[in-house]
Amino acid sequence: MEEKMGDKDHTYYWQGINPQGQKVSGEAQEASLVAIKYQLQRQGINIIKLRRQRESLLHRYQHKIKAKDIAVMSRQLATMLGAGVPLVKSLQLIARSTPKQKMQQLINRLALDVENGTPLSSALTTHPQQFSRLYCNLVQSGEQTGALDHIFEQIALYREKAEQLKSKIKKALFYPSMVLLIAGIVTAILLLFVIPQFEDIFASFGAPLPLFTQWVIAVSRALQNHWLSMIIAIALMVLLYQRVWRYSPRVRHLSDRLLLTLPIIGSILRKAALTGFARTLATTFAAGIPLVDGLSAAAGACGNRIYRDATLQIREQVIVGMPMNAALRATQLFPDMVIQMVTVGEETGAIDSMMSKVASIYEQEVDDAIAGLTSLIEPLMMLILGILVGGLVIAMYLPIFDLGNVIR
Repeated sequence: MEEKMGDKDHTYYWQGINPQGQKVSGEAQEASLVAIKYQLQRQGINIIKLRRQRESLLHRYQHKIKAKDIAVMSRQLATMLGAGVPLVKSLQLIARSTPKQKMQQLINRLALDVENGTPLSSALTTHPQQFSRLYCNLVQSGEQTGALDHIFEQIALYREKAEQLKSKIKKALFYPSMVLLIAGIVTAILLLFVIPQFEDIFASFGAPLPLFTQWVIAVSRALQNHWLSMIIAIALMVLLYQRVWRYSPRVRHLSDRLLLTLPIIGSILRKAALTGFARTLATTFAAGIPLVDGLSAAAGACGNRIYRDATLQIREQVIVGMPMNAALRATQLFPDMVIQMVTVGEETGAIDSMMSKVASIYEQEVDDAIAGLTSLIEPLMMLILGILVGGLVIAMYLPIFDLGNVIR
């Protein structure tokens, strides 16, 4: 993922003497002792003490560079460059105002490289975990045209839109996931601790129990006897799936295809993929990046392997001379509205404008779908909770009702 720091980076604490003869100290992020020594020597610092710091998992999580951090940095650069602040000064000011240590170190490295004469686009390519190929290509385009402030404005808008879309989808899925998790925990507690108490009471009745009650008691006994085995089995299944998913393209492909077939969720994911496709093409066209390269970037922005593979297929067909609208139609994945907008864009030479409109349309549709999903989820979750908890309660009270009828 582009928002993660390299796995081999470590934090080092150092003390030294700067070129002015002053004693200075600090922390820096590098892959090795050799790399950190090189960075400090480039700054003219005579090293006195240098040691590697151990980081807790909490510290790593809190300071990990995320996609949102890159989006904020892009917006700040767009604002400062638009106001006429030089690039190196802009980077230095952003680094000072950034609370996250790893982000400070990243921006300071970029500032130092640019100050030493390296183009910003080349400096960005040395940090592929944070800056994608699309990001670097857009910056390179801005350097070549002398419109870096305008390019960073486009980058900031693109990253902000992408992060907003991800955030909305995550929020839509978080609530039902938490409700189902809590429902599962409550059901397990009832089966493990409450149902056995009723079972002892029912044993004294000396009468046959209703079938539903017998089934619930059987589930309770199975959970009591094998709860540890069940947890281990579930954990192993999850780990096995993760491993297979990581190493098997076929499994990843089937998983993404299955997601697209889910009710409501599948429609949202389709529209999100179309939004990423259209927004990326709009941004790359506006920056003057060739269509073939723009399609490569759009494939990675779809967020779903079905649409990614389709976009790469479109790219191959465009390379051999097929119009993009015909290539889109051949995949049978893109709606007629998208194909029509691309057709108009190709005829008028305004594909960036057409794709921007497509992205805006589908962004609005995603918002509407998520709003509808949210309003539907609450009663649906209440129904599920009612069935699970209410069913257990009914199962426990059925024998008591039968006993009352016998006594009468």
